Amino acid sequence: MPNENKDSQTKARILIVDDHPIVRQGLAQVVNLQADLRLCCEASNAEEALIAISHCNHDLAIVDISLKEAYGFSLISTLTAHYPKLPVLVMSMHEESLYAERSLRLGARGYIMKHQATVSILSAIRQILNGGIYLSDDMHRLILDRIHSHALDPGTEDPVACLTDREFEVMRLIGFGFGSRQIAEKFNRSIKTIDAHRANIKEKLGLKTGIELIRFAAFWVKAND
Repeated sequence: MPNENKDSQTKARILIVDDHPIVRQGLAQVVNLQADLRLCCEASNAEEALIAISHCNHDLAIVDISLKEAYGFSLISTLTAHYPKLPVLVMSMHEESLYAERSLRLGARGYIMKHQATVSILSAIRQILNGGIYLSDDMHRLILDRIHSHALDPGTEDPVACLTDREFEVMRLIGFGFGSRQIAEKFNRSIKTIDAHRANIKEKLGLKTGIELIRFAAFWVKAND
């Protein structure tokens, strides 16, 4: 028993934040079979994650950006602001090309899609624990292509990229059919605040009416999510 305790103390301590129990269980099975890793805490939402972090000195947090109570971007922002030494790996079902760069800008150290996790999660974890940044080879190439394209033509940037992270979240939820009241409840903000976000989104995207915004957002979600 003393040897087991000593071994567990030398393993990197991992926190998983995901609202699907089967995902947490599957990841726990993979991680806990490793000689150098231990999934020591699980959380289904941001509140549970922050409580777990306050009680344990984790070496890495794996965070899903599609949590029920709050969008994962908000949790990533909180973690990187209040726990800057805790590296964050985003694991999500959402397309890497749409969310990875935003995650990195918020301070995450890597992004992996769930369907890739079964074969790449251990590599991603170890790469980040060693001080690196993890992205798929395809994402590395895409970022380099974007940098090259922007250098050749600075006007080629995707207009959605100019949205703040909260505006991006609001635009995406509009595309899924959420109204201002529903979005306000989801983010625990006033309807007035959400309407202000909508106005900013319209201005940045060059849209004149709320109907145009809804159409644009619905088309964007259908094409990208």
